[in-house]
Amino acid sequence: MTQLHRAMILPLIRQALREDGASRDLTSRAVLPADTRIRARILAKSPGVLAGGQVAAWVFQALDRSLRSRLAVKDGVLLRRGQTVLTVEGNARSIFAAERTALNLLGHLSGIATLTREYVRRTQRTYAKILDTRKTLPGLRAAEKYAVRAGGGENHRDSLQDAILIKTNHIKALRLVMRSRLARERAIQVGVAGAKRVRPKRFVEVEVTTLREFEAALEAKPHAILLDNWRLGAIRRAVRLAHASLGTRHSPLIEVSGGVTLQNVRAIATTGVDRISIGRLTHSAPSLDMSLVVDR
Repeated sequence: MTQLHRAMILPLIRQALREDGASRDLTSRAVLPADTRIRARILAKSPGVLAGGQVAAWVFQALDRSLRSRLAVKDGVLLRRGQTVLTVEGNARSIFAAERTALNLLGHLSGIATLTREYVRRTQRTYAKILDTRKTLPGLRAAEKYAVRAGGGENHRDSLQDAILIKTNHIKALRLVMRSRLARERAIQVGVAGAKRVRPKRFVEVEVTTLREFEAALEAKPHAILLDNWRLGAIRRAVRLAHASLGTRHSPLIEVSGGVTLQNVRAIATTGVDRISIGRLTHSAPSLDMSLVVDR
């Protein structure tokens, strides 16, 4: 699992601490002497997959470098209810000031990893890989995509500059630019050919809406074809068509997206598709409940 680098998340951590007024915690300053020291633990209040343990440690360090954190488990591990995730020692005012930011990030990322793990579990013994999308919170993309990896999923393109994905709106715009009655099937082939010519080393994927468009895309030979919101029967026909015409080794990757749930993901995976991309992994995953408790 590719690790999340501190430099990628530190600006967001600092912004979150400023947003929470962590340097001006009225309660701790009013109640606790400045030199109060404690030892505390972050616990999982419900079972799930850990992601962001190191992020939580970075939060405490970003606020007060004298705080000492130690991770009890690694990201990607299935947590039991009540299991210790992290311990932190040092100034009580600093620990309480950083607490909410650390828990917010840890719970959010672990929730993504937990949901991803369940999708992966339900597609076991199929060819389908579970992927995320670009439906991420601004500023949190690197961390959220890391959480998907912690849950056993894979990442789609990180940004618009990473790969070419020709969607239906691109095809509509291309037809307008050409000022002709160019059939959608032909426009798809023109779009793929142009993308491969302009960026020959880039991964090229194209979205199609019908089997006729799918056939046209096969002829254009992109790296992947996206079937968005297709019915199961049509997905099966597309997979059979690709394998019959090009063979399993030479056909492009077939990706499905749109309307994928825990209830239907297994049925989609068993059609023989290669990839299932799911926006809800990042935009709808419930936070995993975490809490901080003081030991001494």
